[in-house]
Amino acid sequence: MPTSDTRPCPCGGERYAECCEPLHDGARAAETAEELMRSRYSAYARRDPNYVYRTWHPRTRPATIDEDGPTFTGLEILSTSDGGADDEEGLVEFRAHFTDRGLPGELHELSHFVRRGRNWVYLDAHPIR
Repeated sequence: MPTSDTRPCPCGGERYAECCEPLHDGARAAETAEELMRSRYSAYARRDPNYVYRTWHPRTRPATIDEDGPTFTGLEILSTSDGGADDEEGLVEFRAHFTDRGLPGELHELSHFVRRGRNWVYLDAHPIR
């Protein structure tokens, strides 16, 4: 059940309690590939490796998720292709801004999501330079 967390959601949503928290807590599943992308970004930003692991396709996920990575500071969704409520696959292009050891950086990526059963999962990604 969502808490009364009134802080802004890391993904850019208005309130964490109404945006990504219900997904992180398992109260509901992402309805679209973009929603899963945003919730995974928020999980990285909030250092929740369990959610990241749970939403990664078992065929491509690593054995463990590093929770000591960079500090994420902002997300831009640049484009989406498919990934809607009735689709089986979807692509989300994004830029994630971060700091690492005090230095700013960005991750620009095209992420590939698929349905596994009824749920969206992250399959893989292609960095964009």
